[in-house]
Amino acid sequence: MASRIASRLLRRSSPTLGLLRSYTHVRNYSSQLSGLIPVGPQSSKLTRNNYFPNASPYQLWSRSFASDNGDKFEAVVPFMGESVTDGTLANFLKKPGDRVEADEAIAQIETDKVTIDVSSPEAGVIEKFIASEGDTVTPGTIVAIVSKSAAPAETHVAPSEEAPQKESPPVKAEEKSPKAEEKPTKVEPPKKQAPKPTPSKTSPTEPQLPPKERERRVPMPRLRKRIANRLKDSQNTFAMLTTFNEVDMTNLMKLRSDYKDEFVKKHGVKLGLMSCFVKAAVSGLQNQPIVNAVIDGDDIIYRDYVDVSVAVGTSKGLVVPVIRDADTMNFADIEKGINNLAKKATEGALSIDEMAGGTFTISNGGVYGSLISTPIINPPQSAILGMHSIVQRPVVVDGSILARPMMYLALTYDHRLIDGREAVYFLRRIKDVVEDPRRLLLDI
Repeated sequence: MASRIASRLLRRSSPTLGLLRSYTHVRNYSSQLSGLIPVGPQSSKLTRNNYFPNASPYQLWSRSFASDNGDKFEAVVPFMGESVTDGTLANFLKKPGDRVEADEAIAQIETDKVTIDVSSPEAGVIEKFIASEGDTVTPGTIVAIVSKSAAPAETHVAPSEEAPQKESPPVKAEEKSPKAEEKPTKVEPPKKQAPKPTPSKTSPTEPQLPPKERERRVPMPRLRKRIANRLKDSQNTFAMLTTFNEVDMTNLMKLRSDYKDEFVKKHGVKLGLMSCFVKAAVSGLQNQPIVNAVIDGDDIIYRDYVDVSVAVGTSKGLVVPVIRDADTMNFADIEKGINNLAKKATEGALSIDEMAGGTFTISNGGVYGSLISTPIINPPQSAILGMHSIVQRPVVVDGSILARPMMYLALTYDHRLIDGREAVYFLRRIKDVVEDPRRLLLDI
């Protein structure tokens, strides 16, 4: 007993002896593992599975994507805008094994408003995809792994694999040939074709539906879903009413014909009809400010600025980019703005900021040949102007019947806010300005 107490006191007073005892313990433990760990040339072939045979590969190599030498990089979903929290991985622009450059688009993310590209962070080869097409992704989600040292995949291997596949069909044809010979022997009982009374069994009131094999079911794109929801919400919210008028396009078309060449030389852009209609809409909104206003709860918000939204049809759906401060622009500025936005819309390069806001919308269905329509309000705006195709029609002018290029105009407005009088005055102002553009110069 006394010897134990003395040894404990000696151990506490001498740290060196405690360390020596710990070292002896570790040495004894390592000698126990010596039978498990091979010693010699084979010791360099050890893997982590020798130490943890029951661990899963995911647990062992979960950090393999972030290599120590910086060889692999992650392509992630970028920031998509303040009001966009997620999107759908629409499609991949590359395949695993393809070579990509830095900032080159790998995949496209489809949101409620725009399509966003996922770019490669560095130049290299796509090692694999982490996400799949159709997945819902958020900013920061890893889409692909790009390796700088990997070699591009060889594409000439496929023909060698196709050779045996092309040789196999003749064998199958020979196997089916005896079956085809057996059928003529069974052709004798033609009476079995009598199941033709099937049409008599079906009642004439039952519809003959086409087979399901002739139908295709595809998921609805997010942009189309967004359009559908907004239009339905517009119908459910607004008390929509449409008023119509027609405008004689003779003077405006003559003005464009007379000055189109000089306009292009000076401003570098063609003079179209939309710029005049935008200027006419600005004049009408300034004369009838209630059309430029909006309902917000129990209040009415009047806007002292004019941001005109222009509806543009694309292959993916209808988008409505905005021309900011249209009331401060001239014809050339408006034409340049429309051309720039239309080009971005066609390429799918519109940003969310370029489609946010807007106080009034113009939709030109005439480019598709529409004669007359009732456009739906673009919420949260209060009115929308619909333009239509120009058609030669007989018109009474100064007591004479003449053929004139005429266009129907339609104004759909929220009757909760705008009365019929203001709507008609607004549309009359557009008619007067388009029929006589000199009014814009004289402000009358």
